[in-house]
Amino acid sequence: MPELPEVEITRRGITPALINQTIKTVTIRNASLRWPIPKGLDQFLVGQKIEAITRRAKYLLLKCTRGFLIIHLGMSGSLRISFDVTNVEKHDHFDLETSNGAMLRYRDPRRFGTILWSEVEEIAQHPLLASLGVEPLSDAFHGKMLYEQSRHRDLSVKAFLMNHQILVGVGNIYANEALFHAGICPTILAKRISLARYEKLANAIKTTLNAAIDAGGSSLRDFVNSEGKPGYFQQYYWVYGRGDEPCRNCGQLILKIKQGQRSSFYCRHCQK
Repeated sequence: MPELPEVEITRRGITPALINQTIKTVTIRNASLRWPIPKGLDQFLVGQKIEAITRRAKYLLLKCTRGFLIIHLGMSGSLRISFDVTNVEKHDHFDLETSNGAMLRYRDPRRFGTILWSEVEEIAQHPLLASLGVEPLSDAFHGKMLYEQSRHRDLSVKAFLMNHQILVGVGNIYANEALFHAGICPTILAKRISLARYEKLANAIKTTLNAAIDAGGSSLRDFVNSEGKPGYFQQYYWVYGRGDEPCRNCGQLILKIKQGQRSSFYCRHCQK
């Protein structure tokens, strides 16, 4: 699943071609995504101007003249910019063409993604966004915030980091990597971690996410950027997906365990 770095890379990639452009045509080939694409959206969007493109957690928000287009990439979705409206493939479900000839194409083989429309005055109050936690790349995110939020929670630190009502967008890959760089075992209870260790973890999360963005994200299965190119951050994983391989730091074997429905990877020597 695309996580925060992949969604942020997508946002940065599509913005130059779409910002301040007027929507010329919209084509919906398959409206059956996680939630159906609203009926009539292909006609309603025409003539509206794209005024801003922002991100909240893993949601992309295209601010238009009369509201917001809300896009989530789901498990396998991607957005690409093209100036060629032909060459349609099987899983190309949604096209948005602008006045400068740019086309935003949504591709999603598994169809777990989302394309919705909202006219709420404050998009942050939309039901999909209102309960979301802190953005990890914002100034509001720091070790003290994690420490205070964790004091009475009887769950592992890994599950704590992946609770989107506390912290958004980190996801399984980057939680594993950040915990390794902070030297924290993913199974330790969140409430048992000190403020000093949470400060180190917050820095590790920011560093890991920024490094992933710089590397074009992780492409393990379906993710490609707005130019159709994969990321290469997976080449630099320290623990994720490396079960039974030697730790790059100490040489001991990386362990793989199940936490909930997710796999966790860690080094018993380097993470306590």
